[in-house]
Amino acid sequence: MQRVTVTIDDALLAALDAHAARRGYENRSEAIRDALRTALGMEEAPAADDADANRQPCIATLSYVYDHEKRELARRLTQVQHGHHDLTVASLHVHLDHGTCLEVSVLRGPADEVKQLADTVVTQRGVRYGNLHLVPAGEETHGHEHGHGHPHDHVHSR
Repeated sequence: MQRVTVTIDDALLAALDAHAARRGYENRSEAIRDALRTALGMEEAPAADDADANRQPCIATLSYVYDHEKRELARRLTQVQHGHHDLTVASLHVHLDHGTCLEVSVLRGPADEVKQLADTVVTQRGVRYGNLHLVPAGEETHGHEHGHGHPHDHVHSR
């Protein structure tokens, strides 16, 4: 493990300490490591050029808020989702008000493909907020069934 020195202003340090106390971290280092993992979107963040790690399977949620009235945006978002149907497990659509929608998509697949899909969605003009929560996963390689005659594999978080 490496030791680093970081300079932050008093207000940010107070916010970090309050967060650490609220969540029950034993020290600042644990809180900062966890915050970095979250910010980088993975339990153990791979280097951007680590092709093997970026091809590893993951499960993820992509949540985004968008302007329903923005010209052609809903259609473009639907096209993006259909273009990556192999990554999309399920989606939830919520009308927040007359012109604003929230969507939450559950995704599964190689981490790099999931990240690319998320980037394509949240960078659309009219998407106001987007967040990808990515969890590394492994897949069982042996198929099994539950008595209904359809064998299948499972994804497990690591």
